[in-house]
Amino acid sequence: MTPDASGADAVIDAVTAVFLVAGALMSLAAAVGLLRFPDLMSRMHAATKPQVLGLFLLLAAIGLQMRSWWVWPVLVVAWIFQLLTVPVSAHMVGRSGYRTKHGHRELLAADELEAVVLKAAGERAEEKAAGLRTNRSPG
Repeated sequence: MTPDASGADAVIDAVTAVFLVAGALMSLAAAVGLLRFPDLMSRMHAATKPQVLGLFLLLAAIGLQMRSWWVWPVLVVAWIFQLLTVPVSAHMVGRSGYRTKHGHRELLAADELEAVVLKAAGERAEEKAAGLRTNRSPG
């Protein structure tokens, strides 16, 4: 092995170690935020943002350490799948938590969802009242 090749291996190993530590710290920050933040919305943010970046760093470390080109498409697909599913699931959990009043509304800077929820509740009440009127038999 030439001295250049071992130097490149040492650099790749160092970058891999930095990525592994940074990814693990991001995942740890997500776990701590999930346990320590006061409400559902804050916990969701803590669980999704650092987790996706931490996963990216861990997958990049795996790709660097494997030193093979064929592993990269698999790792990229795994990361893209996380990028697509984590925000959608967090959005759905947040909306259901908001509707079931599991959040601290006093901690919100702006409540943009309140008007939408009230409008939907009003429309459901109107539909229910209309359904009761059509189901009544003339007496």
